[in-house]
Order: sequence, then structure tokens, then C-alpha cells
Amino acid sequence: MSDHGLQNRRQMLARTGALGVAIAFAGNLSELFAGTAAAQDLGHTGYGPLVPDPNGLLDLPKGFRYRVLSREGDPLRSGEGPVPSNHDGMAALAGRHGRVHLVRNHENRATARLAVPAVEGLTYDPQGKGGCTTLTLDARGKVLAERVGIAGTAVNCAGGPTPWGTWLTCEETEDKAGTNGYTKDHGFIFEVDPADPHRSGAVPLTAMGRFQHEAVAVDPQRGIVYETEDAFQKPFGLFYRFLPHRPLGGGGSLRAGGRLQAMRVPDVPDLSSIQEPGASFDRVEWVDVPDPLAAETPIRLQDFGPRGITHAQKLEGCYWGGRSVYFVSSFARSAEGSAADHYGQIWRYDPERRRLTLVVVFGPDTDIQLPGESPDNICLAPSGGLMVCEDGNGAQHVYGVTRRGEVYAMARNAQNIGTPEEPEWGEFAGVAFSPDGGTMYVNCYTPGTTFAVTGPWRR
Repeated sequence: MSDHGLQNRRQMLARTGALGVAIAFAGNLSELFAGTAAAQDLGHTGYGPLVPDPNGLLDLPKGFRYRVLSREGDPLRSGEGPVPSNHDGMAALAGRHGRVHLVRNHENRATARLAVPAVEGLTYDPQGKGGCTTLTLDARGKVLAERVGIAGTAVNCAGGPTPWGTWLTCEETEDKAGTNGYTKDHGFIFEVDPADPHRSGAVPLTAMGRFQHEAVAVDPQRGIVYETEDAFQKPFGLFYRFLPHRPLGGGGSLRAGGRLQAMRVPDVPDLSSIQEPGASFDRVEWVDVPDPLAAETPIRLQDFGPRGITHAQKLEGCYWGGRSVYFVSSFARSAEGSAADHYGQIWRYDPERRRLTLVVVFGPDTDIQLPGESPDNICLAPSGGLMVCEDGNGAQHVYGVTRRGEVYAMARNAQNIGTPEEPEWGEFAGVAFSPDGGTMYVNCYTPGTTFAVTGPWRR
């Protein structure tokens, strides 16, 4: 929010709990969970008020506990260097013998405090400070290993898991060699094998495009990869799909190349103009990207023909659920060039029907209003709903959303990185659940902290 007084009031209300569950939902949420592990609706409206953490790290409802798995500046267990800063997107992947592999992005720019340590065979650009680290946990949640997954990349924001057990990490930048000291072009997707990072190395998947990547989701039946673009200025980002030449092959299938296409919704140049939950479009088209490497012109500025292409501001989270892909527009502001205003949208694309549907709209003029700013990272929760990371000003939360549209505070960052007079809290990112649904993992962006949260999730 731009009004400083309103921001301070929001901060005060949030810290005292006065905002509580001052959220409602609009739209039909049931389709968000159809055919997924979260399809069971347990009917609760949250787990109660948040209890202030005496250690000043993470506020949770009564009955829930957290453990700090990793914190920036501490030594990596591998001895490769310190834990990097700016913890962002993350996934929890099943390993052997009940183990869990956490693969965690570090959204480090050229000015980052703590770079991902350079490791031979895992470093793309020696001048890049971003990348991923991986943690291996045993069946009881104890950290067995922590090491570099990939280094020498830039601004690794989000990504997504693959059906074959790897992580696709995305660079949210278009900087080319010679910019910010980089020796190579950036803006790519890289594949990371959390069980053995040296198997995946540091190879850019160039055919998947060079742009300000945010997140990806893989169709487990067709192997198609959907990609969001978080462009900061107009013209805003596009929604893409990548058609690999060797779908679902694993072990290098994405390196075999493919076709990159952008979504066109006829007569809808800007998705923010659609405000009614349930609005559907059955003639979605996919247009080949003229130059996926963006050698001269960013993709969103390229010529897609006289009918143009469909843009949207702040395209961020993306996941696969049931038989569809879901993606998030965190907000749209007409003052910044969007066709209309909203505080967040969730869209569903059904590839069988080629149908795009606006499933959810968050405030200000709908029934769904997060007490905070905007939805960012999202994931399905074992309680039968969503977990949403807030990204905005003031106090920062992880919110739960039930299938009935009821919203509740699940966690609050208690680490004040400001001053007592002007407090400030880092955003949450990378929320994910263990394969058995018993643990929620989430990152605090600043100071970089990875938490494991356990409790009565299936109450």
C-alpha cells in the first residue's frame, strides 16, 4: 500500500490479531481440488488464533510446532560455504526409505548478501549469485544433508517439480552477458536433481525460453510444461506452454528441445479485465513464440501477428491439480497499466477442453479479500484447501483457504527486520507439504529461514 498511515495501521492490527480472519471468498473453490490428494473437505474453518512465539520466529495456532531446518549464514553441512540468502520457491520431493528432499531457491541478484557457493560442475556463470540448495531429511524429519544444487544463476524465484522427481528452477531476470557483471545470458530454466545434483549439472533449458520466469507446472499425462512470466512493467507477462520433443522421458528429456508457445485468449488482451468468477473462454489459442531466446527483443514485445497476444500483470504461482493447470496473477493495478484492478486471481486452464476459467478473484470489490496484500506462492493442503503465501507490506502470513472459501491465518512471521517504531517483516515463500502430508515446509525470505511445521493437520 502506498499510504504510509494506512500501512502502519494494518501492521498494528495484524500484530494484535484484529485482522484475524477478516477474509471471505468468491467463486467456486471445489474445482481447485477435484481429483487431487486434497479433495477431502474436513470442514474446519482454521486452527484457532495464532499464538505469539516466545522465541520471536514464527507464530502458529495452538497445537502446532516448528523446527528451524536451515538459516542463512549458518554453514552448509556439505562444507561448501554458508547458507545463501533470500530463500524463495521450494518443493518437497519423495526420496528413498521415507526420506524427503527439499530443494530451495535463492532469489539472489548481483547485490545479494550471501551468494550460493560456486561448486565445480554445478556453476553456470561464476558471476551469478543465485541458485538452489537442497536438504535431505530422514523419515523423522531430521536433516541428514544440505548442499548446493546449482550455482551461478540469477534471481531464482520459483519453479516447479517434475513427475520424474526433479525441480525446475526459474530465473526471474532478462539480464544478458555484460549486465551486472554477468558473463552469460540469464533468464532460463534449469533442472535440479535433489538426490544427486551432479546428475543434472548446470545446463540452461534454452528451448523453454529466456524471459522473467516465475513458476512452472508439468502436465503428468502429456509432459507439457506451463510457465508464468512475472514482468514488472507494461506490456506485462505472458502465460506459456512448452511442448517437449521427448515428453515425460525424464533424465534429459527437456534438454532435447521442443516448441515454446504463448496463450492467446481471443478478444482479451489483458486478463485483468475479466472480473467475474466463473467466466470461461473455450477458444484458447496457442501461438508459437517467434524468438524463444529473445536475442534482440523480449518475448512479450515480439510480433505475434495482427491479433496480438494476451498479457497479465504479476503472473506468479503455478501448479497442476486434477486434469488442469492453475496459475496466479498476484495483483493488477490500472495505475500501472493494467486494464482493471484486483488483489489476486486464480485461473484454471483445462487442456482437454482448451478452456480457461477464472476460478477466484481476491478483493477489493469481491467477496474474497485477503487481510494482507496479494497471493503469491500457493500449494494444496492436506486439510482440503490451499495454503497461500502473502506478498505485500506489513505483517506477513501464510493463509489457509478452505474449499468453502473461508480464510484463516496459519502462520505469521515474527522476525522483525525493521525497528520497534517502524517494524518490517519478510515475506513467506515456497510453502510445500511433505509427501505424507504431515509436515508443512515454508521459507521466510528475509532473514532466510526454512521452517518445518507439524501439528494436527487432519483434525
